[in-house]
Amino acid sequence: MPYINSTLTVKVTDEKKEIIKSKLGEIITEIPGKSEEWLMVGFKDDHTLFFRGERKEKAAFVEIKIFGTTDKKYKEVITSKVSILIEEELNIPKDSIYITFEEVKDWGWNGSMF
Repeated sequence: MPYINSTLTVKVTDEKKEIIKSKLGEIITEIPGKSEEWLMVGFKDDHTLFFRGERKEKAAFVEIKIFGTTDKKYKEVITSKVSILIEEELNIPKDSIYITFEEVKDWGWNGSMF
């Protein structure tokens, strides 16, 4: 079960959220065994972000959590594709997009553990 949460300085329309959500569903398949079927996506838009003491007008912080582990090569591909997606859809430059990955050992759903 992957989860992708984006904290964004810009306001995002529902239409853009749908586009980004769908494209993230395609991107997550870069990790073997992951699919849009189990993908959860969240947006925190119109959010204030500071970096190096300065307020960023256009920036994104994207957290990607996956159940289990994966090779760094897949994370690199996803980082590139997510950065391109955010830049193209929201006009946030790649040098203002920060992405973290968390590999989760224990994940619960539907009242029990995977």
